[in-house]
Amino acid sequence: MPIALAFPNLYHLGMSSLALHSLYRLWNLRNDVVCERVFTDWAPPSSLETGAPLDHFPIVAFTVSYEMDYFQVVALLRAAGVPPRAADRDETHPLIIAGGPAVSANPEPLAPFLDAVVIGEVEPIFTPFTDALHRVVDSRDACLTALAELPGLYLPNVQPCDASLLQPSARHPVTRQWLRELDSSPTYSVLLTRNTEFANMGLIEIARGCGRGCRFCLAGYAYRPCRERSLESILATARDLLHHTDRLGLVSAAVSDHAEIDRLAVELRGLGARLSVSSIRVDPISEALVRALAESGTRTLTIAPEAGSERLRGVIHKTQTEDDVFHAVELATRYGLTQLKLYFIVGLPTEEQDDIQALVDLARACADRFPRQVTVNLTPFVPKAHTPFQRVEQLTADKVKPRLTYVERQLRHRNIQVKSESPARMEIQGTLARGDRRVAEALLAVEHLTPAAWRQALTGAGLSVQGLLAAIPAGTPLPWGFVQFGVSPSA
Repeated sequence: MPIALAFPNLYHLGMSSLALHSLYRLWNLRNDVVCERVFTDWAPPSSLETGAPLDHFPIVAFTVSYEMDYFQVVALLRAAGVPPRAADRDETHPLIIAGGPAVSANPEPLAPFLDAVVIGEVEPIFTPFTDALHRVVDSRDACLTALAELPGLYLPNVQPCDASLLQPSARHPVTRQWLRELDSSPTYSVLLTRNTEFANMGLIEIARGCGRGCRFCLAGYAYRPCRERSLESILATARDLLHHTDRLGLVSAAVSDHAEIDRLAVELRGLGARLSVSSIRVDPISEALVRALAESGTRTLTIAPEAGSERLRGVIHKTQTEDDVFHAVELATRYGLTQLKLYFIVGLPTEEQDDIQALVDLARACADRFPRQVTVNLTPFVPKAHTPFQRVEQLTADKVKPRLTYVERQLRHRNIQVKSESPARMEIQGTLARGDRRVAEALLAVEHLTPAAWRQALTGAGLSVQGLLAAIPAGTPLPWGFVQFGVSPSA
C-alpha cells in the first residue's frame, strides 16, 4: 500500500524533521507498505521517490510540527486537486491523516480537512494503526471504522461540527499516546543530504519530553513524562551513523539534562564524532559537553534565558540564574567559541518595562564577558494549548512591537546582533494555536498570506485577531478540551 508522507514545507526543512525520518523508516520496514515523501517544492505535488502525483496515493499522512504550516496543508491539497474539506471527498480521493505536536495539542483548526488525527506519539499504536489504514482498499468507511477502535485516534468528522464550536467537552475524549520505553524504537536520521538545515548530519534523539515544567512550553507538556534513551542505545545508533558521517546532532527538549550527558559526550568524541546540539541548559551546564562541542569544531553556544529578570523567570518557571548564564558565557570564552546565541521571549504574562530593561542589561552583561559575536534572538510570546498559560492573553503585534524595538535600539551599539521574529507572524500563529473549527474557513479563504489578508479572512469567518488572542476566562470551554494530555495545565 503506497503512503504519501507529506511535510507541509520545503525539503530543506522537512529533511531536518526526525518525525519524518522515523515515520519513513517505520513504514518502509513493513513489507506491505511503501512510503514516499512529498514536500512543497514541487508543483504539482508529487513524491520524491517515484514522482507519483499526491492524489494517486490512497493515504496521505501529514506530519505537522508548527501552526504556520497549516496554510501549506491546504495549499498542497488544492494544488493536487484534492478537495480540502473532508466532507467534499469520496472514494476517488486519498484518506487524509495528520499528526505532530501542533495538531495533537489543538486539532480543531485543521479538523474539517482531516479524516483522522493521531494524538500524541504514534509508536505505541503503530502496528494496529497501519493495519487499520490497509482497510482503505475496502472503503473509506471501513478504514475509518477500524481507526475509530484505536486509542489516540481522533476522527474529526464522525461527530457534528457544532459540538466542536459550542460544546467541545461534549466530544468523546481522546487520550494522548506516548511511548513508554524509548529504546524499543530508535529515532534517528535515516537519510543524509547536503540540502537540509543540518547538512550531512546524523540526528539522534537522546530523550523525549522535559521535566522542567516551563509554563510557556508546549513540548514540555506534549511529550510528558520525560524519558531518556540508554547510553548503550544511543552509542549503538551513533556507531551505525558514523559509517556514513562523522557529524552527529543530539536532539531532545533539553539535551544537557540527560543523566549521562557528560559520559555520552566523552564516548561519542572517543568514537570520532563531531557533535552538535540545538541549545543547552545552564542550570547546571555540562562542561564536558561544551568541551566536546568545541573539539568538534562547533563555533556557537546557544542558551535560552527566556526572560531578563529573575522575577519573570520565576513566573515562567525557568529556574536558571544570572550566575548560571554567566558561567556558560565563561565556558564559551574559555573553549574558544566564536558566537554566543541568547534566546528571549517578549510579551510574557506579567511582563513590565523593568523586565524588558533587565533583558537588555543581561544581554549587555553577556557581551561584556564574551569578546566575540553575541546574537540575541527575540520571539513574541504565543500561549499554547495544554500549557499553564493556555488561557492568558497574547499581546497583539501593535503592543509587542514597541518592546522589540526598544531592545533593538538599546543593544544597537554593542557587539550584539539582534534578530526578532515578526510580531505579525506570531500573531497569526497565536490565532491558529487557540482557534476552533471556524479558523478552517479562514484558512480556506487565504490565497496569499499577509497579516491583512489573514485578518480579513478571520472577519469573514466571524472571528477576529483580538478575540482569539484575548484572555480566556476560567471555566470557559476550550476548543481542545476533549484532548486528554494526561497532565493538568495548572500554574
